[in-house]
Amino acid sequence: AAALDLYSRLDLSIEPGKVAYVPLNIALQIPENYFVLMSARSSLQKKGLMMANGIGIGDADYCGDGDEYQAALYNFSREKVAIEKGERLVQMIVLPREKIELEKLTIFTSNNRGGFGSTGNK
Repeated sequence: AAALDLYSRLDLSIEPGKVAYVPLNIALQIPENYFVLMSARSSLQKKGLMMANGIGIGDADYCGDGDEYQAALYNFSREKVAIEKGERLVQMIVLPREKIELEKLTIFTSNNRGGFGSTGNK
């Protein structure tokens, strides 16, 4: 597998239409110029849950004794969703971060592609 599964540290439940912060029982000290990318496991939606923020980013400086990773999970179902301690919820990849510098432009030199959602349209 390309990613590591992360597990709930607690038994808890999430009410319909609510967000809960689920502790994942892991804290990391990753190298400088790396970051953690957290995404939902493909089965999370079967429980009526999704990551409230789409994806999670953990920076290299999120590494203190109390910096346990958590997943912000949104219950989009109409029923309370139970999460069991040890249940796999999200997955994590540690990736390198290349430092870039941005340059402000007032006019771009490439052609207009047609706007958002237009790639591949004829």
